[in-house]
Amino acid sequence: MPDLYVPCDKCKGKRYKESVLKIKYKGYSIADILDLEIKEVKEVFDNEPDIYRMLDMLCKVGLSYIKFGQSAATLSGGEAKRIKLAKELCDGKTKGAIYILDEPTSGLHDNDVDKLIYIIRELTAKGATVVVIKHNPRIIRQADYIIELGPEGGEKGGYLLKEGWQ
Repeated sequence: MPDLYVPCDKCKGKRYKESVLKIKYKGYSIADILDLEIKEVKEVFDNEPDIYRMLDMLCKVGLSYIKFGQSAATLSGGEAKRIKLAKELCDGKTKGAIYILDEPTSGLHDNDVDKLIYIIRELTAKGATVVVIKHNPRIIRQADYIIELGPEGGEKGGYLLKEGWQ
């Protein structure tokens, strides 16, 4: 059976005491902020550079539609990965890091593939090495160096067929 959530009788699902909900920032309570999409929260915090930078990166990686207070348990695997990558990009700890992405475009719409390409370019521009295991020609065209293994999968695969600089 799917998870069942029952709102609290006291707060009616707002998650905070009434005294906390009375505190407002630009007219929004904490419950209001948590109920907005990331792109909307970004506008609220447009004069807070550190907060805005992280929210902007979440939008750039294609997560502008997620509710700010959305439970991590409701995110898809791809959404969770993009949140981690957005954090890495904002933290600036990518120089010398190696990222291995295994089939990162599976199930993604072409617009989201473009956002993934943006992430890969940002990571490499900031000094990271990105290894992508993928068959998608749009991703392969972005590569600096290509290694093709085959000729098939499983026991008939794993042999170096081609390698080289793009």
